[in-house]
Amino acid sequence: MRFNPRLIKRNNSAVLPALLAISILCACGNRSKSDESQKRDGSPEMETQINPEDIRHAAVAGSWYSDDPDLLRAELEGYMEHAEDFDLGPITGLVSPHAGYTYSGPVAAYAYKPLQGRHYDVVIVIAPSHIEAFTFAAIYGRGGYLTPFGVVPVDTELAKAIASQSELIQISDRGHRQDHLSRQEHSLEIQLPFLQIVLGDFKLVPIVMGDQSPQIVHELADAIAAAAKDKNVLLVASSDLSHFHPYDEANRLDSAIWDAVENYDSETLLNDLVERKVEACGGGPICVVMEACKKLGADQSKVLRHANSGDVPHGDKGQVVGYMAAAFYKENNEEIKPKLSRGDAQPLSLEDKRTLMHIASTTIDRVVRGGKAPDFEVTSEDLLENRGAFVTIHKQGQLRGCIGYIIGVKPLWETVREVAESAALRDPRFPSVSPAELDNLDLEISALSVPRIIHDVAEIQVGVHGIIMRRGYSQGLLLPQVATEYGWDRETFLEHTCMKAGLPTDAWKDSDTEIQIFSAEVFDESQIK
Repeated sequence: MRFNPRLIKRNNSAVLPALLAISILCACGNRSKSDESQKRDGSPEMETQINPEDIRHAAVAGSWYSDDPDLLRAELEGYMEHAEDFDLGPITGLVSPHAGYTYSGPVAAYAYKPLQGRHYDVVIVIAPSHIEAFTFAAIYGRGGYLTPFGVVPVDTELAKAIASQSELIQISDRGHRQDHLSRQEHSLEIQLPFLQIVLGDFKLVPIVMGDQSPQIVHELADAIAAAAKDKNVLLVASSDLSHFHPYDEANRLDSAIWDAVENYDSETLLNDLVERKVEACGGGPICVVMEACKKLGADQSKVLRHANSGDVPHGDKGQVVGYMAAAFYKENNEEIKPKLSRGDAQPLSLEDKRTLMHIASTTIDRVVRGGKAPDFEVTSEDLLENRGAFVTIHKQGQLRGCIGYIIGVKPLWETVREVAESAALRDPRFPSVSPAELDNLDLEISALSVPRIIHDVAEIQVGVHGIIMRRGYSQGLLLPQVATEYGWDRETFLEHTCMKAGLPTDAWKDSDTEIQIFSAEVFDESQIK
């Protein structure tokens, strides 16, 4: 998660726990959003090739989720950092909820976290229509969908191929664009920012089901399986579960859906939906994804998480909405998942360090002079591993910028490129670096391991481990080099990390306080010549 590691304090119970998770986002400040910052996580090159009239603009950014790309990224990565990482085979499909991220984001993260390190050429998102009624499945067949991270382009060829399979499937704006209404559909849009942060660039086939009858469910599943059988695709069903029942009654109703999904039994689920034994606004999309994934070779299913709106802090348990995250995958896992080091970072070779420093320095030079961050051809397996990193900029011995991610959601080299740009241009404590300063800058890179929870502070090695301190909604982080710079011993390091989290200095002794450690391989330009 992107934030400034040295001057951060967090103690605000009004903010969601996942947003507070190490997503401490001083790097956003109060600056206005530029066009470049909004495109940073999307596909700017693709956007220039799309007719603006064909872009479906975000309808609920700024209300259901943040319209600031930095705040949004931090919030989503906070949810992801808290979610369990299931070791699944090749994933073909997911179920993810579509309420505002305040309520459903922590559950949705369980669906998307297993996608880290995987690649798909096309994502087919199937969602229900809440705003308007129509009698077919509508595929948005042009342009793209815009989010604060940029435009996700539509795969028009695959969209047409799916639509050609049945008269009940049409290329249509219905369910996608309600430009004449004051309210627009949210159920498909809400999935895209999560997909963008875990997959990066991909093409989209957006489908909204105006009718969720068994006939359309079966025909849409068949059409998708036929059109996508030779493609590297991911299917996502967007659905909440029961609506506005008391907490216990909602769990009773939803448990039948959990069981059907866990048993990979779409027929029972569809029958229960038709007979109104269960509730799911996107029940049709769930059944479509289950059926199509089975036809595409997925032979396993797993409910990854379920909860409801009564489970969030201060949630009303009198009337709740149910949420579920699930995956459909192949049992035989032949793909190699990215290596994730835990607790201690794997040493980088001298050549890899030089490559990262070249990426950081070249990126800073380019963006400070007004250009775009360049592309790099990277083949080292260690640099292709998903890891967090910080880039720190000094000018004549004084801090000039420092931003990074803790959680590794991108290959290490991409993380370094992105945080180098942000450290130069978007650290709110400092003005953007100017071209005149470029010759006087010194860079330091911290390549991080994956944090792990500890139960004995004796495991902390001062100068080796950084600390994340978390209790309730409060948390803070200090990099390992901070303790070295100030000459702290272990206890002092723990106390200052508590202070960073806005906690009492002895909170680290409390059994309710969670302590995580990570290591950082820190190097500067002078060490790799």
